[in-house]
Amino acid sequence: MSQAPVYALSDWGTTRFRLWLVDAAGHVLGEKRADDGLDVSRVKGFASVLEGHLASLGAPSNLPVVICGMAGSRQGWIEANYVPVPADLNAILSGSVKLPDMARDVRIIPGLCQTGDAPNVMRGEETQLLGAILDRNLSNGIIAMPGTHSKWVELEQGRAKAFATYMTGELYALMSQQSILRHSVQDATELASPDHPQFIAALKSMLAGGSLLGQFFSIRAAMLLNDLKPEGAASRLSGLLIGAEIAGTKLISNNKITLVASGAMATLYGKAFEIAGLAFDLVDADEAVRKGLFVAASGIWPLTQGTSS
Repeated sequence: MSQAPVYALSDWGTTRFRLWLVDAAGHVLGEKRADDGLDVSRVKGFASVLEGHLASLGAPSNLPVVICGMAGSRQGWIEANYVPVPADLNAILSGSVKLPDMARDVRIIPGLCQTGDAPNVMRGEETQLLGAILDRNLSNGIIAMPGTHSKWVELEQGRAKAFATYMTGELYALMSQQSILRHSVQDATELASPDHPQFIAALKSMLAGGSLLGQFFSIRAAMLLNDLKPEGAASRLSGLLIGAEIAGTKLISNNKITLVASGAMATLYGKAFEIAGLAFDLVDADEAVRKGLFVAASGIWPLTQGTSS
């Protein structure tokens, strides 16, 4: 590395582990991605997994680390309690939990919770949320973060006021891999296309008030009777689920939506929003989480002139 890193940033989820070493300006100097998610790391040992990846990037032994995601869950490394909404995100990120018995300083960021008649939780997305707010200088509006458990957040005066969760990504995985529809989708998990007629038709059906449960089996029937190919089946399943998510959210208003997504999710949801007639602004999800983590690290360990690692 031509420059010395000042922080290590990690997004540690249920199935995936991501690590970045960054300089004082937040520029990435080194990156590591692995399948060392929650379950794998619990067996290997969280400290061992983290130190192994840090060593592979040549990180100094005293480099501080800030972590968001499921590593801070009850089943994770150490529990970082939820902060109830409405909540100021900067205050949330500054309330990190320090790992005991570690040679280096390692902190885990808490998640958000919503109590009352609509109980809800998020962990990891709160950091992505902060990054999106900073990236677009947002104070009010709706932020959508699609994924395994899609989050829709209502932002008011820079505070997370309320949020909803949709198990869209998890349902897609379950239906395409474990239900009767696995014979239709086959190995087309990555083939769902936003421009496929089946995606568009399924999306429009859900936006018009169609029955999600009543539409699932049509994918199987279309394969048997109309020779529906795996790409068409995957696109239809994706359109049904994303359409149901958009139609079901009560947070959509006349405000522009900030879509925080990358790759296929950005393409699929972008097309869905266009068809639904929803104005949106796209923020890259990877950049958002890194920016949120960097701001958290800067708050925990402020850099002073002449600081070096």
